[in-house]
Amino acid sequence: MSSPEQAKGFATRAIHAGHGERDPYGALTSPIYMTSTFEFDTAEQGAARFAGEEEGYIYSRLGNPTLTELEYKLADLEGAEACLAVASGMGAITSVFWTFVAPGDEILVDKTLYGCTFAYFHHGLEKFGITVRYVDMCQVKNLAREISDKTKIVYFETPANPNMRIVDIKAICEIAHSSGARVVVDNTYCTPYLQNPIALGADIVVHSATKYLGGHGDLMAGVILSNAEDMEQIRYVGLKDMTGAVLSPMNAFLVTRGLKTLELRMERHCDNAEKIAQMLMDSRKVGQIFFPGLPSFEQHELAKSQMNRFGGMVAFELHGGHEAGLKFLNSLTLCKIAVSLGDAETLVEHPASMTHSTYTPEERELHGIGEGLVRISVGLENAADILLDIEQALAQV
Repeated sequence: MSSPEQAKGFATRAIHAGHGERDPYGALTSPIYMTSTFEFDTAEQGAARFAGEEEGYIYSRLGNPTLTELEYKLADLEGAEACLAVASGMGAITSVFWTFVAPGDEILVDKTLYGCTFAYFHHGLEKFGITVRYVDMCQVKNLAREISDKTKIVYFETPANPNMRIVDIKAICEIAHSSGARVVVDNTYCTPYLQNPIALGADIVVHSATKYLGGHGDLMAGVILSNAEDMEQIRYVGLKDMTGAVLSPMNAFLVTRGLKTLELRMERHCDNAEKIAQMLMDSRKVGQIFFPGLPSFEQHELAKSQMNRFGGMVAFELHGGHEAGLKFLNSLTLCKIAVSLGDAETLVEHPASMTHSTYTPEERELHGIGEGLVRISVGLENAADILLDIEQALAQV
């Protein structure tokens, strides 16, 4: 689905790509096709479409014009041949894996993952005879040592949720491809505005479009991006038959609308996050700060090499552990205590008791998720107001 439109700027493409032909009624905004099924001109046409001999819509589980516009737009922005929009970020991940893995296969995943992704791998796939092994992919040599002929997929997030660990996408892809494995990258934290894993060698990219792509906290959606051949398999196996994680046309419309302001929003998220990270550096209540934009961040140079900016997510470890984390959250007045990320509002959560509570305490320690870790999804408010709220909450710890 990539096109010559990619020569234009990001914001221009986010607004115009995929819009298609002029609406017959002159509507500037594409209509929402709220239909479950599509009628055929003849019985023969219906048969031809089911046989794959004629292009066209059949049933909204397989495709819908509103979703098609979103898919073309995101494929253009991510630099992919094709895109599939689904009902959630987890719908995206599970649709990919149910398409390409089978009993006896092995997948290698990074040591730090979003809690529900970890639960799917650790408590889900393993029940079906699929071997899941965890590798610290921040050290490329670890993957080279652990990968085998049984490895079908190498999966990681970068930056990782919640502790912002950075994985060298290009180096990992080279090792995985040398063994014949696909590489799947969760690019939710960065969006295609800040990072393009496919350009660095990744085979498949997934997003929770609930987050920055939608951008307003009012929808659930996910997307998958890859080459056209893989995407057809995921659409007709992973989505159609295995998960049924179908995105509604209304939510597809909302994501398309959100993309029009993605560049503007990401710049503000990044600006505010940099200011918050700098302020946290001066606090005696804070131990380690996890933000790729800080020169003191261990993987700062790697982040600079594969990210355009450093994103809107900041995490930090409070002295005082679990209780200090809860005290900090309960002292906030402007920032909201909430999971998810990428909204206009600044959202603050405590991973150990919220998004990563699917890990046992021992697993959290092993995977680098501290009991006093706080994750901030920095919003679009005026930076001075966010800083003031964080400062007064820290004073209460």
